[in-house]
Amino acid sequence: MVTTLQQRIVVLTAVHAPGAHHLPDAYRSLQEQELPHGWEWQWVIQEDGETDAVAELVPDDPRVSFAQGRRGGPGVARTMGLARARGELVKVLDADDMLTPGALARDIAVFEREPDIAWTTSRVLDAMPDGSTVGFDGDPDEGPIERGSVHEHWKAHDYRAQVHPATLCVRRDLLLALGGWMALPASEDTGLLLALNAVSRGYFTREVGLMYRKWPGQATNQAAHAHKDEREARMAVIEARARELVELKWRYSP
Repeated sequence: MVTTLQQRIVVLTAVHAPGAHHLPDAYRSLQEQELPHGWEWQWVIQEDGETDAVAELVPDDPRVSFAQGRRGGPGVARTMGLARARGELVKVLDADDMLTPGALARDIAVFEREPDIAWTTSRVLDAMPDGSTVGFDGDPDEGPIERGSVHEHWKAHDYRAQVHPATLCVRRDLLLALGGWMALPASEDTGLLLALNAVSRGYFTREVGLMYRKWPGQATNQAAHAHKDEREARMAVIEARARELVELKWRYSP
């Protein structure tokens, strides 16, 4: 059977050298995925930088596409990787995270069952260094996420969304129409999430879809990530973008 563009889910991974050693775990979680009949996955890995540390860890698999580029942060790397994405759906998988069994199939099922849904997210467990896991007590109920609801929650909870952008699966045409990830040093995925929520309906799956690895080298664990002035600037431009999209009254219909 020849798989069409519409029957392929692209798993998009940005990776930099310090986190490359986690790639085998991410690949293992991808190999364990069972997709609906007629579907296949493509793994697009984009290195944020041009080193010798990542290529040797990229699996020898015809479904895997690897490229390098100038350092620009994870948002730039993911957006560059879109050039090689050959599928209707794009699923984010950070290099240090792992999909849970059935995660891709559950995403695909939502899009097939709910034709007006433009993007999905799912529950996350933090994978701690000691092997334990920690959940989030603010997960919403399973079901559609209406336009504007993520923005409202984000503003009311110190810029923390009720759904995790690291679990995002999105229709490729809308992702491209919004320009990919925001050109920010951090929170670029939250910026995309709020933009998506401004123009389209999403969906939240209560079943755990991602193991979010906590480790000392991750970007969100660095002091710069919490720098007050920078954080305020990031949040201001994220909110402004979402607000302007609402004012434009443009809505996405799959």
